[in-house]
Amino acid sequence: MAGIGPLTQDWEPVVIRKKAPNAAAKKDEKVVNAARRAGAEIESIKKSNAGTNRAASSSTSLNTRKLDEDTENLAHDRVPTELKKAIMQARMDKKLTQAQLAQMINEKPQIIQEYESGKAIPNQQIIGKLERALGAKLRGKK
Repeated sequence: MAGIGPLTQDWEPVVIRKKAPNAAAKKDEKVVNAARRAGAEIESIKKSNAGTNRAASSSTSLNTRKLDEDTENLAHDRVPTELKKAIMQARMDKKLTQAQLAQMINEKPQIIQEYESGKAIPNQQIIGKLERALGAKLRGKK
């Protein structure tokens, strides 16, 4: 390498700095006090329920009041009495238990029990399966 010329360093100095503080670090008490000492403008806002032991939803809001005043009865439809009796009668005619019928339509025995006791929410798909398995028309006019 001799005779090429003087070796020079053409690198520029690299300055490594820490990341800028995130939002949580900006709210830190030490940072706020340092900003006060430096004369920076600081904005402080009191939140509505800050420092209290009450949940934000504990006060009655407009929507809650509307829901409380609403007198409409919202309940799911239940299996009608005619359908309950028709399912039971068709199952008894075929001499099937609730568990056997449930197995035939690939449902749990609890589903058949709920339909026959009237506690189930009617599902047209299940009623259709019952009609095919029992060979009886359960919906509509007979």
